[in-house]
Amino acid sequence: MVDLHVHSTISDGSYTPTELARLAKERGLTAFALTDHDNIAGDAAAAEAAQKLGVDFINGMELTAEYAGRKIHVVCLGFDAQHPAFQTLYRRIRAIKEGRIAEMIDYIRDKGVDISLAQVEPYAAGGPIDRYAIMRYLVSLHLYEHAQPLWDHYLDPAAQKLGLNFSITAEEALPVIHAAGGVTSLAHFHKQIGLKGLTRREQETAILHLHQIGLDGMERWYPNYSHDDAAFAGYMIEKYHLLPTGGTDFHGTNRPGVELGTGIDDNMDIPDIFLKGVRQRCGQTA
Repeated sequence: MVDLHVHSTISDGSYTPTELARLAKERGLTAFALTDHDNIAGDAAAAEAAQKLGVDFINGMELTAEYAGRKIHVVCLGFDAQHPAFQTLYRRIRAIKEGRIAEMIDYIRDKGVDISLAQVEPYAAGGPIDRYAIMRYLVSLHLYEHAQPLWDHYLDPAAQKLGLNFSITAEEALPVIHAAGGVTSLAHFHKQIGLKGLTRREQETAILHLHQIGLDGMERWYPNYSHDDAAFAGYMIEKYHLLPTGGTDFHGTNRPGVELGTGIDDNMDIPDIFLKGVRQRCGQTA
């Protein structure tokens, strides 16, 4: 059993990268990928801990990209993080996520939240302060039971107000991940950050176009896919020979009810053949 979509405290999860490796071992996973949002800072620690525990690991990142007037998430796996083209792309991504943080904090404070740059700084996970550091501080205030309302009510409106609600385009990013030896997979196509609201025919057209500009595959399994969502993913993968991936999108206590490896009420059991397929596409061996 593997899990190829997992988040840590580097972005919006509640487990550190090292703790995730331990949890993967406890849950009986043979492998996992760390796919923090637009951030690779936890990959090295996760890889080191996984190696010590005898758990296979593949590096990753969940990329936020602009596509056809909407935002999508793309799970990127197995890339060479030191590749010059990736490094250039990554610096641009981080510049967006770390931009105008003081002004975002001012916006949120004006909404009545007790927040300051000094209060957020300890939540920066040892790196520059970014939007996820703000989110982690807001989580500590216990304003909501889940993390998503923090984005809906504070972070996303702040980004909108400041003109920061943009991302790297899929057209720019997908070829770079390929150049760095990695693969790309469309995450949770059924969500708002995805292709929600489109008809199945429109979703098929969009996914086919993404495939033509560099998308390798899509998530075959996801915890809250409906039966129809899962059937459509299977249809697309078979019809267009897409690379199947899958993961729980585990966030720990920031997304209660979704467990590492097994999803919601044990509705997931992703075979390691999915990881083998990814490695083969990347030209890697286990």
